[in-house]
Amino acid sequence: MINGSQMFAVLLRWRIRNVSEQQFVYIVSFIVGILSGLAAVLLKNTLYYTHYLLSDGFNYAAKNYLYFASPLVGIVLTVLFVRYFVRDSISHGVSRILFAISKNNSLIKAHNTYSSIIASTLTIAFGGSVGAEAPVVLTGSAIGSNIARIFRLDYKMVTIMVGCGAAGAIAGIFKAPIAGLVFALEVLMIDLSIATIMPLLISAVTASVVAYFLLGEGVLFSFRIEEHFVLTNIPWYILLGIVCGFISLYFTRVSMAIEVRVKKIKPWWLKPLAGGIVLGGLIFIFPSLFGEGYEVLHAMVNGRGEEVIEQSVFGFATDNEWMLIGVLGLMMAFKVVAMAVTNSAGGVGGVFAPTLFMGGVAGFFTSRLLNATFNIGVSDAKFALVGMAGLMAGVMHAPLTAIFLIAEITGGYQLLTPLMITSTISFLTIHYFEPYSIYTKMLAQRGELITHHKDKAVLLRMKVSDLLETNFCTVSMDMTLGQFVQIVSKSERNIFPVVDSDNTYLGVVFLNDIRHMLFDHSLYNEITVRQLMFMPDVSVSPDDSMEDVASVFQQTAHYNLPVIKDGKYVGFVSRANVFSRYRRLLKDSSDE
Repeated sequence: MINGSQMFAVLLRWRIRNVSEQQFVYIVSFIVGILSGLAAVLLKNTLYYTHYLLSDGFNYAAKNYLYFASPLVGIVLTVLFVRYFVRDSISHGVSRILFAISKNNSLIKAHNTYSSIIASTLTIAFGGSVGAEAPVVLTGSAIGSNIARIFRLDYKMVTIMVGCGAAGAIAGIFKAPIAGLVFALEVLMIDLSIATIMPLLISAVTASVVAYFLLGEGVLFSFRIEEHFVLTNIPWYILLGIVCGFISLYFTRVSMAIEVRVKKIKPWWLKPLAGGIVLGGLIFIFPSLFGEGYEVLHAMVNGRGEEVIEQSVFGFATDNEWMLIGVLGLMMAFKVVAMAVTNSAGGVGGVFAPTLFMGGVAGFFTSRLLNATFNIGVSDAKFALVGMAGLMAGVMHAPLTAIFLIAEITGGYQLLTPLMITSTISFLTIHYFEPYSIYTKMLAQRGELITHHKDKAVLLRMKVSDLLETNFCTVSMDMTLGQFVQIVSKSERNIFPVVDSDNTYLGVVFLNDIRHMLFDHSLYNEITVRQLMFMPDVSVSPDDSMEDVASVFQQTAHYNLPVIKDGKYVGFVSRANVFSRYRRLLKDSSDE
């Protein structure tokens, strides 16, 4: 009787004999596209109907108090689910994908195929001021990673499938296949080549078709605008780009500062309680901060911007243009606080929707301010849409993703020129002050960020522990030359680390330096290792990055470097071994 594992092994062997590697990658990318599209649809529908069940039937006054209590309940439920069921951190989805690509061979834990969907539903449906996109991107990437692992694909193919899952998730949740493809290339830094772009495109298109088939035009975030671009408005779009760039800087710095401070709160249960209360207070004052905030963007784009603050304590400001502008500025400023508090208190969600929210409000705010000040008649809807792209380009350092996403979700490319102008200016503005995006800043500080720079990307995949050579004979410093010669006769290497009884590294003896003494028997009892050894001027640690190790080799004439951890001898790493592995990985990453 053939069991399941045997049948699977037979299937793998049949695939190897009958299906080429490239064809198989296309097949797997199609499967990943279907599953990531289904994940996007499932999350969107779950959020929609859960929120509907929670909020249906409440009158205006009760709903305000629900706004205060609901986010606290959602964060507490999310924390309990993650702590006692998942038992692993699942926040910062995109950053986790980048870490997996750079430091974990693109392998993502299997529970991420479902845990982020459940946790983000609990957070967002109850009012957490974050987005569903990062959780579903992590879900899609986890699907791609685990399917690739099941079929025993190599690192490069697993990485492509991770990108396929992310592309499919973005394409499915927004019905924007080009944006999904560009997101994988620009944000996840998947290399652009024929070998990668076709699987990404297959997954993105497949996920979009799944979303269209299951949802039609109903639930997903979608805008359409018919107004044409006016050439004389170019200076105002440049100004909007600068505004978005500085707001992006505010977004990044404030969110990270809040997260650092909340991490210091002890004990663990105090974080969700304190965070939930703060978030509830903010939403009680500004109900528009509840959840993802796409209803706010719909209102602004469709000429109903005043509705955004009608249910807030500032509802009276709708009758005064300057007061309305001021309230919009406050709401925009507090959105990033609400988002950061949600995530750092234990909620699960991403910055995608908050970025679009703040961008839309920033564009609407800027147009109203310009019209009130100069009476120039710029379009609120256009500025809101272009502002979304500007914030996304700045916060995520992803101008191309921003341009194509807004172009696709508006149903056309009438806004392509202003989108390009504002996104580019916003990106250049924030990049001057902040070279890394909100996804990559912490990873870059820890030296864990993979990039499009192939040399650095290859070095990042290498670890000192994987290149460690331990076939060296250790000697003690009190050993005589005669005893040392006996050790030499049994050794395959010409380097002899000197250690004490606790394996503390004391120095090294190079055979070439003492070769002239080896056959002088009169010295065998006169000289000890203590007189022959010396301490090398450099050493490395098993935790050092391979980029640092390569730099040491480049700056010195050493062919072997001792590896020391907490003063203890571990082994050696050799120049030949490092650069042999480097060339092999570089060749693998360049093969199409």
